[in-house]
Amino acid sequence: MAYRRTPAVQARLDAQAGLIVQAATKVLSRGGYAALSMAAVATEAGLATGTVYKNFDGKSALVRAVFRKVVAREVAAVAAAGALGTAVERVTAAVETFAGRALKNPNLAYVLLAEPVDAAVDSERLHFRRAFAETFESAVAEGIARGEIPPQDPRISAAALVGAIGEVLVGPLADAPHGESVVPELTAFAMRALGVRDDPGAGGARLETGVSDADA
Repeated sequence: MAYRRTPAVQARLDAQAGLIVQAATKVLSRGGYAALSMAAVATEAGLATGTVYKNFDGKSALVRAVFRKVVAREVAAVAAAGALGTAVERVTAAVETFAGRALKNPNLAYVLLAEPVDAAVDSERLHFRRAFAETFESAVAEGIARGEIPPQDPRISAAALVGAIGEVLVGPLADAPHGESVVPELTAFAMRALGVRDDPGAGGARLETGVSDADA
């Protein structure tokens, strides 16, 4: 008869795997993907290297597990930040949260965004970008419906925003220290890209219609 793990045994194994993922996250945060090895993770977790291999069959599998955990946490933070308000407020909050959190942990964010990795890990990176794009897509679509943002394809605009933000962050993340203007500039860019520009004289943001004030 096939052996079945008891709930207690499964809980212990799950806790051990969680400890290993946590240790791997710390190693990645310090040295990036290139610095991560199963031995380094074992040392960080206080376990034997063989124990790490019992839970994950190699570096790629372990990093994919880290991606899934970290991405779920980061996407949740961005989604929560951009859940309420006008389209401009939601997109602004999402950009500030996305970029701000990345800049607080640049080594780990660089792994998630741009550091050369193997193909299996890179596929997780695509899921990462899609998940973030979905948070922007919702805000853009609602903004269009309310007339707060000019008509456009929400999916394309959201994907373009995530790609642009990631591209900009690669420089500051890879070449610390970064400038304090990165997040404000990214936010301003996002508004321009969506067709919204700040108009202090009108008391706030407005649609970019392509018609100049002189022609209006």
